Amino acid sequence: MAGISEEDIQKVREASDIVAVIGERTPVKQRGRDFWCCCPLHNEKTPSFKIDPALQLWHCFGCGEGGDVFAFVMKSEDLSFPEAVRRLAERAHIEISESGGRPGEGAGRKARLKAVCAEAAEYYHTQLMRNPGPDASAARSYLAGRGLGGEVPKAWRLGFAPGRGSLVRHLSAAGFTAEEMQQANVALVGKDDGRLRDRFFNRIMFPINDPQGECIAFGGRVVGKGEPKYLNSQETPLFHKSQVLYGLDKAKAAMASTGTAVVCEGYTDVIALHEAGLRNAVATLGTALTMRHIRLLSRHARHRIVYLFDGDEAGQRAADRALAFIDGSMTPEAGKSRIELAAVTLPDALDPAEFVGARGADALRQLVERAQPLLTYGIERRLAKHDLSRPEGRSAALSDALSVLAPIKDSMLAKDYAVQIASRCRAREEDVLAELAHLKAPRPMPDEGSTQGHPASDAPAPAPRRAALSSAERSRRRFERQLLALAARRPDLALVHADALAQTQWHDRASAEIAQSVLDTLADDPAASPARIVTDAARRLPAAANLLTAGAPAGGAGDERLAAFLVEELSIGDAEDAVAALRAQLVDPARLPADEYEMLFETVAAMQKDLARRRAAHKPVG
Repeated sequence: MAGISEEDIQKVREASDIVAVIGERTPVKQRGRDFWCCCPLHNEKTPSFKIDPALQLWHCFGCGEGGDVFAFVMKSEDLSFPEAVRRLAERAHIEISESGGRPGEGAGRKARLKAVCAEAAEYYHTQLMRNPGPDASAARSYLAGRGLGGEVPKAWRLGFAPGRGSLVRHLSAAGFTAEEMQQANVALVGKDDGRLRDRFFNRIMFPINDPQGECIAFGGRVVGKGEPKYLNSQETPLFHKSQVLYGLDKAKAAMASTGTAVVCEGYTDVIALHEAGLRNAVATLGTALTMRHIRLLSRHARHRIVYLFDGDEAGQRAADRALAFIDGSMTPEAGKSRIELAAVTLPDALDPAEFVGARGADALRQLVERAQPLLTYGIERRLAKHDLSRPEGRSAALSDALSVLAPIKDSMLAKDYAVQIASRCRAREEDVLAELAHLKAPRPMPDEGSTQGHPASDAPAPAPRRAALSSAERSRRRFERQLLALAARRPDLALVHADALAQTQWHDRASAEIAQSVLDTLADDPAASPARIVTDAARRLPAAANLLTAGAPAGGAGDERLAAFLVEELSIGDAEDAVAALRAQLVDPARLPADEYEMLFETVAAMQKDLARRRAAHKPVG
């Protein structure tokens, strides 16, 4: 591939045992020759995630995802393929380069920007800890007053930005260019004089890390008076605020052990909660919680995600916006992929840091444990807006509360809630259920920046309606997937049947893409491993990893017989399709000259006779 050589990719693959890599994220247990665990990619309580150490492949029977070690890192950390290779290369202490020996341009640029952020973070931290000036002293006093003094600044690498070009001079002396500083968004060009300036001035600095703990951006709180009070890095090649959560690198272990994530709204809230022992807390970064955030959190917190709202007016507006997350993923019909979202509002207009300071960590733990499911929370908020002692109030409350259920109106859960709403509003159940049925589900909102809802880039567009496949066609496509999965598992058999793979008339477009990828990989390297076959196919077609690992047979001495059976089954099917196409030409004899018609008739008859013979000799395996 462009950027990273196949040789380097193979080195990284061989050095990255899939059981060890996945075992670093979640506990795995051996059953027979395979390993099993709860899926790190979705919320589940019963292990359905299988790891095959012999093939170095994995598959989750709950969410349907699967692939090799690169696919796992891509999906679990939301990385591109080259980024996943580089991540695993760092883990294995392998130096990788382009095929021509030069570092990959994209990787090199991101590495340089990370280096800028790391150097800036160290500079800011030194300024906070050692700068004797009055501004830095005021920053230290503010942190101490919030209970964030002592060892806290060291643990969280907090800093102080003096501004006045001091960071630009420091980074320039360290060998970074003006372009790199601007791309990392730690410096900008002044509009009046065109000079390069520090982006952050007289602010307490909070390094924002990626899930692996590398600094990729900053948040700054002004010391004293000034606007804006909080200033975050803008979007950069490293930092996309709708996909990053403050403190996740420190919180993910506690999320995995407790099964719960707590989401709040500020840096100091996260730090205060961690220091009080609630180490599963994270915060959004100047944006509302997004579905991308929720999917990221659900990889680490398998049981619950609790949204902790401030008690002030801004917190309550955020609580109302959170109702946009109500969708089918919260219902029992979602099965193992169900996401449990809960919410709680802090009393007395307090934020989490203030609440912990006033009432203690145990009181906050109890609040989190008693957090209501988001549906209950939303319905109660709507009902509380109205006077239920008056008929007019009950009527308005009924409509307002029912609207919360619109996104899941066809779920049994919605019907249960509708009955509860009917009771609270003194309405007849059948009338309320009828009104529920007539609700119009809202359109999902794009999930970018400060908007809420589902991401246009992540969520697949609704597929056009199409006629249901016949039983025969479903069987055909199942056989195609089984053959390709077997070819991925046993590349030696794929080589034996390479001609058949090339000649098969694939009914499923995805199968055709995968088959061509398998053939291309084996043509490049006849000794290619199963993991490489899956990786190459997934690069061509992202769904390939799931299709190949989901349909992979158990393996054993019967693989050869199964491969022969599937090849013949598909070949017979292709022949039947060819006969059907020719027979269609025989329907109207007038359309062909008499001699051509007679020749075609004889050809079809011979093909049908041969098909009957092949069908009679074709026996199922097992």
